[in-house]
Amino acid sequence: MVVTGFKATRARKLTPAEKEVNRVLAAGRAPAEHGFAHLKNWRILTKLRTDPARATHLLRALLVLANIEATTGK
Repeated sequence: MVVTGFKATRARKLTPAEKEVNRVLAAGRAPAEHGFAHLKNWRILTKLRTDPARATHLLRALLVLANIEATTGK
């Protein structure tokens, strides 16, 4: 299931509740997006030659470490 935010149009502005939903969704999405940005900058996946299942475990571990770094600021 994919959860997306609300989109305003010229004819219909967002209600305060819809704006709050968009804020909550963006706050939850930000750490994962930052983690993927780090992986792209590190270019770690371009040279990865391993079993896809093992790569998935490695990628999950790297995202956890990147998110810890992003949230603690260290």
